[in-house]
Amino acid sequence: MSLQALVLPRRVLSMVLVILALTHLTHAQPQAPVTDFSASLGNLLPCFSRPVNSSHIFYGVMFDAGSTGTRIHVYTFIQNDPEELPVLDNEMFHSIKPGLSAYADMPEMGGYTVRELLKVAETTVPRLEWKRTPLVLKATAGLRLLPPEKAAALLEQVRDVFDESPFYVPDDSVSIMNGTNEGILAWVTVNFLTGHLHANTRKTVGILDLGGGSTQITFLPQSKKTILKSPADYVAKFDLFNSTYELYTHSYLGNGLMAARLAALGALGAEGLDWRVFTSSCLPKKFRDEWSFGGLTYRVSGIPDGYAGYKLCYQEMLNVVKGIIHQPYELKHTSVFYAFSYYYDRAVDAGLIDGTQGGMLEVRDFKKSAKEVCNKMSKYCNVHPFLCMDMTYITCLLKDGFGFKESTVLQLTKKVNNVETSWALGATFDHFHKLKIH
Repeated sequence: MSLQALVLPRRVLSMVLVILALTHLTHAQPQAPVTDFSASLGNLLPCFSRPVNSSHIFYGVMFDAGSTGTRIHVYTFIQNDPEELPVLDNEMFHSIKPGLSAYADMPEMGGYTVRELLKVAETTVPRLEWKRTPLVLKATAGLRLLPPEKAAALLEQVRDVFDESPFYVPDDSVSIMNGTNEGILAWVTVNFLTGHLHANTRKTVGILDLGGGSTQITFLPQSKKTILKSPADYVAKFDLFNSTYELYTHSYLGNGLMAARLAALGALGAEGLDWRVFTSSCLPKKFRDEWSFGGLTYRVSGIPDGYAGYKLCYQEMLNVVKGIIHQPYELKHTSVFYAFSYYYDRAVDAGLIDGTQGGMLEVRDFKKSAKEVCNKMSKYCNVHPFLCMDMTYITCLLKDGFGFKESTVLQLTKKVNNVETSWALGATFDHFHKLKIH
């Protein structure tokens, strides 16, 4: 893998240094004098006068164009003093479904959804700050799974919407993010928000992100064998506070929750969708409906005269992960993993955690719940017909895919310190760095 395909070491270091400066969210650390963050932005954008040494508020807008939804993050930062780095003050978050990839054959509609979400930014960011506020969209697995020409058409529509907006549009403001960057930026963001990025400690948390089209795993190995036994492109190396960090990180395109459903149903790349019915022992026997993903609609069904349940479903899911998901040499010595996106959503649906507070689970909790759901599928047929399939896939992915022990602890969360647990915050800082805001 090229250095550019990762996050370049110097750029990662600069980005992380900026992120770590926001430790007012978790802990206060003395910082060396730095350039006024907002003043640097003023060198590139229209400048509005303000009293010397006064506090200044500025903003950043990041779109996360995922496979099952498009989300907007509007970040508010405060520059208290030119000699100090800014503080992350607030995040305004909103999402809309389906994702851009659902409009592969109607790119104008994809642009419309982005235009609608931009209203959140327009109501959050004061009008006088619009021309100074960077506007960025990064697409993930949904567009990576599309034919290149269809993905390009969607991105072109988004660029048109951005060009019509009143915000500042940087170079390369609309792009498809590679999976490695997705994992690295999420890891940096979560470890910043949880206060684990210190100069004198290597204790960190791992991250597990389960989207619709892809899934990511990123952690800091404690054993050199993990690095040595891993494929070269599963390792990302960068410097941080006079220490060199080597992350184990990989994104599996096609192993997100929705893509896994397709694989289990035998519908990946299938033709004749108008007349074919795709069946699975993971679905209730009497269930029959249409299901859409990635702009295509599939007719799906349980097996009326066959068998259903956890054991048969698990065998289907093994075919989705076996030989595809790499098992790191060691996971047992790694600290707690933070799991979000569909890990969180399905744990809520299964009643394992509170939908607002989240909670801590062991891998065995997913397994136990999957068995209960699959053996009582008729109970969930009307509300969550795919819950058995999804919970079984998560269990299989964690155990037989990544190779986690059943006792491994997962922290299920949507937010840390009121900030969404995703790559979006890290990506926002990365763009600030490109604008020489540091």
